[in-house]
Amino acid sequence: MSEPVIEVRGLRKSYGDFEAVRGIDFEVRRGEVFGLLGPNGAGKTTTVEILEGYRSRTDGHVRVLGLDPGGRPRALRARVGIVLQSTGLYRHIKVREAIAHFAAMYPHARDVAEVIALTGLGGKEDALVRTLSGGQLRRLDLALALVGDPELIFLDEPTTGFDPAARRNAWETIRSLGQLGKTVLLTTHYLDEAQALANRVAIIKDGRILVEGAPQELGAGGGAAPYRIAYRNGDGALTERETADPTTLLHELTGAALARGARLEGLTVTRPTLEDVYLELTAGDDGHGEHG
Repeated sequence: MSEPVIEVRGLRKSYGDFEAVRGIDFEVRRGEVFGLLGPNGAGKTTTVEILEGYRSRTDGHVRVLGLDPGGRPRALRARVGIVLQSTGLYRHIKVREAIAHFAAMYPHARDVAEVIALTGLGGKEDALVRTLSGGQLRRLDLALALVGDPELIFLDEPTTGFDPAARRNAWETIRSLGQLGKTVLLTTHYLDEAQALANRVAIIKDGRILVEGAPQELGAGGGAAPYRIAYRNGDGALTERETADPTTLLHELTGAALARGARLEGLTVTRPTLEDVYLELTAGDDGHGEHG
């Protein structure tokens, strides 16, 4: 098992009498994409800001790349890239100039042209920031986070404003980061994005982690029945059954159908998606919000 890049033990954050983060524990291993998901007010954004060094913690053990982010050590900042939910950048600077400016702040920056190509900004190198679309601005945010060649990248809603094609291109970029040995902490309200990209996810609500694991394995651990079987009877009525043992249930259903000379039309066996598990665990919350 690879070494942990992020270690969190008993993390707590209080604002007066309100406890936003209530003793959470998790690790992020080197080279993986870890998704942190949760509704508005869950404590997700607070947790990420503590890891980034933007917010102090009330209690708990936190290490990022072996260092305590609380003091915002320079040695840590040189090894981390961050894409925030929203950023402010001088609007009258050119794309290439902005990336080159950020590159100059890092000891081992990547080639500016390489970063432009990697983030899909080819052809926009000489465009002024104020002329970019929302999706192009997010690509520039990603470029600024990657140009320092960081070991760890925090991606907070990285594809907001992207059209479907641009989202898919961004996904390929994020996947390539893992192949390069980079570690990614991803927050997103697109649950299909987390399902497609994350090696593991944690779902947080009311300051506590409810479930953690690989997206495809959370059906069994998240409270939802891990398999759903659906079929239509002879009268066309749709029947759905949930089970932890699809082999046995399928044997019973098909055996009974054969015995009476019937067919199970449209027979399907599916597992709950990450979205199914998320919605079940966070029932009662509005949306997939990301300001917690």
